[in-house]
Amino acid sequence: MTDYKQDQDMEIEALEAILMDDFKEIHSSESNLNTSNRCFQITLSPQDDELDESTNPPVRLALIFSHTEKYPDEPPLLSLKSLKGIPTADLKVLKEKLEQEAAENLGMAMVYTLVTSAKEWLSERFSEDAGVEDAEEDEAAKDEIIVPHGEPVTVDSFLAWRERFEAELALERAKLMPDSALTAPKEKKLSGRQWFESGRASSKGSAPVAEGSDEDEEDIDFDDDDFEDDEEDMLEHYLAEKSDSSTHTSRGAN
Repeated sequence: MTDYKQDQDMEIEALEAILMDDFKEIHSSESNLNTSNRCFQITLSPQDDELDESTNPPVRLALIFSHTEKYPDEPPLLSLKSLKGIPTADLKVLKEKLEQEAAENLGMAMVYTLVTSAKEWLSERFSEDAGVEDAEEDEAAKDEIIVPHGEPVTVDSFLAWRERFEAELALERAKLMPDSALTAPKEKKLSGRQWFESGRASSKGSAPVAEGSDEDEEDIDFDDDDFEDDEEDMLEHYLAEKSDSSTHTSRGAN
């Protein structure tokens, strides 16, 4: 013969040890249950292992129960109460869920199982609301006016920037030019722009030849390690060439 009273007392002791401050006995008049038996209240919050213990939970629930004469062969009496932020409609949905689970677990101590299920349901239900709120905040942030920072661009500042950009670009190009393009006699020397426009910049084995020259192209083998020219010299070479080109153009126009 089953000793229901002993089983019930053992479950109460286990719940006290596990839940500690979240578990307490209350008077039957506070329970909202139709019984004169011992009544107990368990305080629950959404189950979230990532939350700091000091963080205030968004909602809090009181799960109130009392053992019947033949528990656990009969389901316990249950009552739910919102301690913080839980609508009445949600309490009804959760109670129906717990009552169904109690019916499926008859014959075994089930209160802790119901506690775990309630915590999981709270997490799913109210984390969804939190996700919606976060999405709304993101949309609101997109609607905010973005104020630009920094100084306004003027003609002088743009021209200074462009001159510096072209000089840096010329330096990068000069690094890729073979020695023959920089050390050739003046009448055979190609500018960086001519050399790149000739379509030979990507041909590793070919050296550029000045337009109109009668000499044949020569195959030149070179390695990246052979070109360790000083960057400042190459930059000065490009700028000087650019200056000479501008002077000749001006004279031709006159």
